[in-house]
Amino acid sequence: MMYTIIDVETTGQTNRITEISIFKFNGEKVVDEFTSLVNPESVIPYYITTLTGIDNAMVANAPTWAEIADQVLEITEDTIFVAHNVNFDYNVIRNEFKAIDKDFRRKKLCTIRLSRKLLPDHKSYSLGKLCSKLNITIEGRHRARGDAEATVTLFKILQAQENAETVFDSFLKKTSKEGALPSHLPTEVFNKIPNTPGVYYFKDKKGKIIYIGKAVDLKKRVLSHFYSKTQKSLDMCRETADIDFELSGSELVALLMEDAAIKEHYPEYNQLAKRNLKNYAVFSYVDRKGILHLAYNTLKTTPNALKVFANVRQCIAYIEELCFLFNLCPKYCHLQDGTNACNHHKISACNGICRDQETVEDYNLRVTQAIQHIKDVAELTVLKEAGRSPEEDAFILLKNGTYQGYGFKAKTEVIERNEDLENFLIPQKDNLDIQKILRSVKKKKTVTA
Repeated sequence: MMYTIIDVETTGQTNRITEISIFKFNGEKVVDEFTSLVNPESVIPYYITTLTGIDNAMVANAPTWAEIADQVLEITEDTIFVAHNVNFDYNVIRNEFKAIDKDFRRKKLCTIRLSRKLLPDHKSYSLGKLCSKLNITIEGRHRARGDAEATVTLFKILQAQENAETVFDSFLKKTSKEGALPSHLPTEVFNKIPNTPGVYYFKDKKGKIIYIGKAVDLKKRVLSHFYSKTQKSLDMCRETADIDFELSGSELVALLMEDAAIKEHYPEYNQLAKRNLKNYAVFSYVDRKGILHLAYNTLKTTPNALKVFANVRQCIAYIEELCFLFNLCPKYCHLQDGTNACNHHKISACNGICRDQETVEDYNLRVTQAIQHIKDVAELTVLKEAGRSPEEDAFILLKNGTYQGYGFKAKTEVIERNEDLENFLIPQKDNLDIQKILRSVKKKKTVTA
């Protein structure tokens, strides 16, 4: 069996190759080598030069990828592509070939994943730290030839381990997922992910959540990220060292859980649901004169919200309606500011509290009636969903159309009234994204008491 053990240096964010080194290895010794600087036809950032020592002047007269492509194809033909974090090097090289309309496909082996299997219990599997522990000298760290040559030595050590042949064969099988999994992700972590609905969390080496997603089939969806060739997926998977998950029982609950988790953690690879959406709410308070006000503000700053709205226009329209129904004062409902007495262009129902023509007690009585009206018309709507197990039901609770949260209950629990479900509720915040999700539900099943 023939291997080509490869390392590339790149421009960083754009991942254009600046140097490549390939050692052709027959299982016992190196039989050929190809090493070359490469003109990336783009600028090498200073921080990359600081890391690798390769600057723009060094590659100015180097061959472009198109000029060395045939040599790379020839030396790697009928070989197994080996690298430390193989998906990175392989995809970078494949993208270079794609840019010049050439196809590049090789079987792959990753020395990080092989090391995890054959050399367990190391704290770090980065090339530098692993080589240091194994007393492998790297002549020229972060240069393609130095790193590739050290990987050859590491590869020989891996070959000599007990059960190496069995492990190598299993990694090379077409049905094996080892070649697709991120290099830093232990296989056992992936194997624990179930084929059920839920939310998954990609974490980096420090345990920081870098991406959150939802799925009807968690394992299948997670695996799809590893096969994706988009730059976002490649970058994200390269950083992934752990995956956590929560079961939801249904896709709808998973969508709600995902939205809340993204807005709590703001992972760097999530973008669409990151925006900070402002909801508005109606609330009440008493001023120094003892007058009971109805007011509105963003939900985040509202104490004891009486009713929540998707935007400020809906909120104002609702307060205007209350003014009509209960003869309230636009000034004391905060529809007008900076006036001694109300003179609203649409509302003339005020009985004169702002002109001292009505007692505070009489006015407050009508405001109290308006507040009670808000509470009385609030209806509980319960959407029933599948639970996380056959013994469980899930539900989504809305009060007067406002999302309250979701919850899970055992099928054996007796629910006499919808209000009883609040004992099992996991409270959540309403927002425009949640309302959009819930509007998309075509069939809403209501739990009957």
